[in-house]
Amino acid sequence: MQKHDNKSKLTKFKLTTLAAGLLLASGTLSAQEQDTRAIAERLVDEHFQNSTLSREEQIEELMWFAKVAEPFRGMDIQTVAEGLTTHVYESEVLAEAFSELTGINLTHNIIGEGDVVDTMQNQMQSGNSIYDGFVNDTDSIGTHIRYGTTINLSEAMENEWADYTLPTLDLDDFIGLQYGTGPDGSIYQLPTQQFANLYWFRHDWFQREDLQEQFREIYGYDLGVPTNWTAYEDIAEFFTEHVGEIDGTKVYGHMDYGRRDPSLGWRFHDSWLSMAGMGSQGVPSGNPVDDWGIRVNEDSQPVGASVSRGGATNSPASVFAMQKAVDWLSNYAPEEAQGMTFGEAGPVPAQGHIAQQIFWYTAFTADMTDPAVAVTDDEGNPLWRMAPSPTGPYWEEGMKVGYQDVGAWTFFDSTPEDRRTAAWLFGQFTVSKTVSLEKLMHGLTPIRESDIFSEQMTEMAPKLGGLVEFYRSPNESNWTPTGTNVPDYPRMAPLWWQNLAPVMSGEVSPQEGLDKLAADLDSTMNRLARANVFDSYAPVLNEERDPQYWLDQEGAPKAKLDNEMPQGTTVPYDEMMKAWMEAGSRQE
Repeated sequence: MQKHDNKSKLTKFKLTTLAAGLLLASGTLSAQEQDTRAIAERLVDEHFQNSTLSREEQIEELMWFAKVAEPFRGMDIQTVAEGLTTHVYESEVLAEAFSELTGINLTHNIIGEGDVVDTMQNQMQSGNSIYDGFVNDTDSIGTHIRYGTTINLSEAMENEWADYTLPTLDLDDFIGLQYGTGPDGSIYQLPTQQFANLYWFRHDWFQREDLQEQFREIYGYDLGVPTNWTAYEDIAEFFTEHVGEIDGTKVYGHMDYGRRDPSLGWRFHDSWLSMAGMGSQGVPSGNPVDDWGIRVNEDSQPVGASVSRGGATNSPASVFAMQKAVDWLSNYAPEEAQGMTFGEAGPVPAQGHIAQQIFWYTAFTADMTDPAVAVTDDEGNPLWRMAPSPTGPYWEEGMKVGYQDVGAWTFFDSTPEDRRTAAWLFGQFTVSKTVSLEKLMHGLTPIRESDIFSEQMTEMAPKLGGLVEFYRSPNESNWTPTGTNVPDYPRMAPLWWQNLAPVMSGEVSPQEGLDKLAADLDSTMNRLARANVFDSYAPVLNEERDPQYWLDQEGAPKAKLDNEMPQGTTVPYDEMMKAWMEAGSRQE
């Protein structure tokens, strides 16, 4: 095994780091350093011309990677991520560049999202080192803080990784660092990509005077960006039943998917219930009741998902949200949508016959901007826009509005330290300022504030339908991932699609499906607590009591409203975006 040899190399390297740094600073470069600089210059000129750093700053950053990677030259390192465009870019461009620069043979494997979660869980439970580094969604932060097997990055950067942490990493520049942070303030996951769940609509159709007049005559208010679910439903009905056809093509007022599949779980635990207003106020995820409906006590210990335990997973707000998902899919979406998965449904709006989609991931932005698709004009400009998601009748100011996916570098103690450190170097390379803006322009999944406010993104903004404006608004922080209330994401996430697929197919009612889901969540948390598998923040379930007791308390779970469909309200797109941008810059 290389572990022993490389650890002794590591120790020797720490003793010579200062001397090497002084040599570099003096301007005297050895032949090897000259070769390294030539590689760094070529990489910058060929691959990383877009950066918020100057060319010389980029070269210096790349030379730092080459220098500190010396103890790991020749090692074969395996990392893994799901198949997003951003991660494919990391695999095909960044891994090769890193390998050439450092001499580490780095392979960044691309597998399915579910496979990433399964493999991560396997490594955590078995103690075997399957991959040296994972890009794992911060939805699993509750898992990572509890099991004691995930590397605490804050501690590692101050200790064993002190010499291997990029001096220009600039953690304050990351826009999603809080999502990989535990209740103790320690960072467990370092973001490498981020995308949101927003409202998407055909801006060109909404601007047509004939459609505006027709909508006003039927509904009594203006066609515009819906700010509540009533308006969304009115618009869905309008395009499906009253407009019906545009330019000879049948159109629909809604798009979604409903096939029994793991991706159906994402559709609902990615904050669908909280968009309706099910949870508590408090960003990022609602406190004490989060966007899964799980309540925690003052010590961040889960106490229940069922209303009978103080949770809200099967509360009236959740039932309302599920009923709308069922009704809208049945009444206003293409018939084939019922049998689609996430991946199959995602490209459908680009085909040109969908008017709006309340639950749309910005990861599909690149697909929507291809000049060949039906939703761009002859010059490649988008005929569509993205906007803030409308909120349901139970939603209150101060609650999260929607979901953001944050894929983040995650490391485990089962990986030998030398291999883990080499993988940590690659993780930092993929988020370094030398490469992060170029990566953003390829994958459109921003992680740095400096990149979002760059001149390059200002130039790209008109082609991206509101993506840049969204991320430049301070309101962006109201879209958040799953939080720390969920104690075991790999075990608990499948319960969503398993219990809610029968709801979407009409086999059981929303109340029945959610009751079963809440009970299963409670049962799983209780079983894990009894098994004593958690290092910290273990569930301590409340005793069951009459649900009415909790519904009568302030906050979530919330009692059923007398009127769940108030008057629809809309805002003109341009006014809404102006208000967003006037809310204040994140850089002020």
